[in-house]
Amino acid sequence: MLKEEERLIYRLKEYSKSDYYPFHMPGHKRNRELGREYENPFSVDITEIHGFDNLHHPEGIIKESMEWAASVYGADRTYYLVNGSSCGILSAICGTTGCGGTILMSRNCHKAAYNGVFLNHLKVDYVYPQIIGNLGIQGGILPEDVDRILADNKEIESVLIVSPTYDGIVSDVEEIARVVHRHGKPLIVDEAHGAHFPFCDQFPKSALELGADVVVQSLHKTLPCFTQTAVLHIKGDRVKAEEIERYLRIYQSSSPSYVFLAGIENCIFHMDREGRQRMERFYENVCRMRTNLKRMHRLYLLDREWIGSYGVFDMDMSKIVVSVEKTDLTGADLDRILRERYHLELEMCCADHVVAITSLGDREEGFRRLEEALLELDGQLNDRDEDPELESNLEWSSRVTSRPEVEMTIFEGIMAQKESVPVEEGVGRIAGEFVFIYPPGIPIVAPGEMLLPSLVHTIEEYQEMGLSVQGLKDLSGKTIQVVKRL
Repeated sequence: MLKEEERLIYRLKEYSKSDYYPFHMPGHKRNRELGREYENPFSVDITEIHGFDNLHHPEGIIKESMEWAASVYGADRTYYLVNGSSCGILSAICGTTGCGGTILMSRNCHKAAYNGVFLNHLKVDYVYPQIIGNLGIQGGILPEDVDRILADNKEIESVLIVSPTYDGIVSDVEEIARVVHRHGKPLIVDEAHGAHFPFCDQFPKSALELGADVVVQSLHKTLPCFTQTAVLHIKGDRVKAEEIERYLRIYQSSSPSYVFLAGIENCIFHMDREGRQRMERFYENVCRMRTNLKRMHRLYLLDREWIGSYGVFDMDMSKIVVSVEKTDLTGADLDRILRERYHLELEMCCADHVVAITSLGDREEGFRRLEEALLELDGQLNDRDEDPELESNLEWSSRVTSRPEVEMTIFEGIMAQKESVPVEEGVGRIAGEFVFIYPPGIPIVAPGEMLLPSLVHTIEEYQEMGLSVQGLKDLSGKTIQVVKRL
């Protein structure tokens, strides 16, 4: 029998009373001032009754609301998403490619993009982000790389990139859009982490302003909205809106939450008015904290000095990315210390850095606690002994030292007959399942790719660090599924 203290709602209520501060999504940061309209969500939770329209066949109030939202963003069409950005990415991919077709995709895409590739039986060409110095942090996508791949493969039907990345790195979307359009293809931008861009001039411009044809944004990540809420924008005539709409009806719930729909509308309404002023104050607070954190000597704050190098066109200053490359710590160590000692819960930790998400929902107390904790820790740390091989080994990810070799499509890799082997014995075999760290959900290896020695080493190293290695059917992490040899 489930005990009272084991119930999820009990744990959530207890946690909300604690002093753990959220430097993670959702963007409302449990700030009660931003959610006064929803003291009792049951009171506004309905279904498709008379007068309240239908998200999957909008003719009335929902249609008018989405048209109004499009006018706020400068889109031709805006769609409310109640299944998160994931359903928007799936719909954008399937709505711009034919079954069995080809897509050009940045390798640092979220796992939802790989699911879209699987569902539409696609072949993939990858464009790889640059790597910032010896930090192991992914930089931007170079327009010339996109141009070269499109010139080499005329079968590519659409292009998908991520900007900003989980770490707040913004690529030159405007130039990438020009390149993609010159080849007669549409550009999809996963802007899940940049939903706040349109509401403050101090932040980078949204991809929608820079020529992207389809843009997907997660409202819940950086704005005051419920987890699982997002929007998809279409601009221009390079994509068929009806095709994307068809897939939205497939990948979204047939019973969309009116609480979520009202939350999306309310979030945009708030952001288009007082939210713009709040964003200005928020930006000032972030800049003040970043200035103070530059006093750190061992921990390293990723900052604007990288703009113009490694494909970094711009940066989202709201993402606080701290590298441990100069210390004896791993990213997992720093994440754990901040949680256990200072009760600060970060968004993500990788091998060599951590990410704290800030938003307009943050309070002065939160900025102060994070600043004081990092400065105090920095004064207690020792320098790491230099590894002369570290910089030369980094290629496309924090610890991955080679690009995967694609032997078959993701669909073929998943559907093939498989067997389980110990992870350390997987070298030279073809992966039959995804392996990724979550967050951020970017695959180390995808089904159909050769398990190179460096990739297997990366998986083992992440497991030793205690990072959340997911995707493996074997939850113990000791074995991996590979394509059976015939």
